[in-house]
Amino acid sequence: MSNSHHVVPNPDGGWDVTRASALRVSRHLPTKKEAVGVGRTISRNQKTEFVIHRKDGTIERKNRHGNDPRDVAG
Repeated sequence: MSNSHHVVPNPDGGWDVTRASALRVSRHLPTKKEAVGVGRTISRNQKTEFVIHRKDGTIERKNRHGNDPRDVAG
């Protein structure tokens, strides 16, 4: 999904915030906590899905910021 932001471990240390299918990292931060904070802000501002990965690269959790289709009237 290209309309998502991810927090992923950087092989050289630290954590990266990336947009899916982007060629470059949006931000590189020393800790996962910092990367999650920055990534969440970016994702909320751009209304994208936000995906947080574990150190091994598997998905830890996902959040949607403005992309959920409403299935309930009102």
